[in-house]
Amino acid sequence: MLKTQEIKTEDIRPNNLNNLDTDIDIDEELRSYLPPLTDMEYKKLKDSIRREGLQDPLIIWEEENILVDGHHRLLACQELGIEPEVEYKSFLLKSQVKAWIVDKQLSRRNLTPEQKNYYIGKKYNQEKVTKSEAGSMKGKSIRQNDGSSQTAKKIAEDLKVGTRTVERAGKFTEAVDVITENVDENFRNKILSREIDISQKDIKKIADKYDPEEQQIIIDKIESGEASSYVDARRQLKKEKRPEVELPNTDDKNYRVIYADPPWKYNDKLPSEKYGGAENHYPTMTIPELCELPINDLSTDDAVLFLWTTSPLLEDSFKIVNAWGFRYKTSFVWDKVKHNMGHYNSVRHEFLLICTKGSCTPDNVKLFDSVQEIERGKHSEKPEKFREIIDTLYTKGRKIELFARENPEGWDIWGNEPNIRWGN
Repeated sequence: MLKTQEIKTEDIRPNNLNNLDTDIDIDEELRSYLPPLTDMEYKKLKDSIRREGLQDPLIIWEEENILVDGHHRLLACQELGIEPEVEYKSFLLKSQVKAWIVDKQLSRRNLTPEQKNYYIGKKYNQEKVTKSEAGSMKGKSIRQNDGSSQTAKKIAEDLKVGTRTVERAGKFTEAVDVITENVDENFRNKILSREIDISQKDIKKIADKYDPEEQQIIIDKIESGEASSYVDARRQLKKEKRPEVELPNTDDKNYRVIYADPPWKYNDKLPSEKYGGAENHYPTMTIPELCELPINDLSTDDAVLFLWTTSPLLEDSFKIVNAWGFRYKTSFVWDKVKHNMGHYNSVRHEFLLICTKGSCTPDNVKLFDSVQEIERGKHSEKPEKFREIIDTLYTKGRKIELFARENPEGWDIWGNEPNIRWGN
């Protein structure tokens, strides 16, 4: 016999079934497999039961006396004081119960795309595990990839979808469950009901690329409206986690010569493992992040900037030059002799832009060849020859190298490398 209790209307939450007072046990894991109901959907369900009675019985796992299907119907019946009908089903294992719930949900016609993919993913992930365990019990060695592909193919045929759809659904489901466990027990319901607007692809990125604390921040930003999208939330997070840039002597504008080799961020899909992508070697910065550096406050009213850049970033370089308070004058070309992979040609050169602020012509009138042929060395390492050129041209005033990797005599430095500190 089911127990009933009086539940106040203001305490009712369609997806909060903790008020249930019943002889039937509620398993939280199995309950999490059920799709959420909106306030309107729950109201319609309750009104239907009030007018027509309970049309579908509650399904109970006979061996364990656990409610398998009908959680919302049970809550509505208790609120209405109606004794619900029950139907018992026999299952040997909990995995069989999960499979039954998933199949029942997939038979529904009113699933959102997120719900449908979630349950396809559940079915796929469960059957992969079951097949692997069965093989192990029989002493057979089943390669994971082989088992997964066969399982995906079988499910795809049954559901009349593509194999890749099944595989992608499996990853989506894993991502939703991971974030739900790490961030918020209601996240699954919010995503499947589209209460939070995040694409399935972006959900996988959040789960794969961020730790639980970062996942929480990103989800909170999107849910609160502080961020308009995953990309916006990711950008905000990156900006918030970036250490404050503390440049020296900003109140005393005393650097006449500034030399910089920025850690450019390339939006490049070339195989960076093979060709030495920048992000494999050091933390990179975007154009907006570089523009935000207070270099204008660091330099004297009359100063010179030597800025390294490459052909793909040549146009963007002038945004930084202008943001830092300088104007482009001319450039050196470094012929690196050795070639690098490129999209349109085999790249073997870089540019060293010369830019000034106020009036800052060289102290020494010696003219160097604008093209310097020097064989390249380590990744991003610049020839010492160019520092010698700068020292020859500019003999007066303080000098600083930004993003430095060494401690050259006569220069103050700032960079990401260990043991690098500002000079005195």
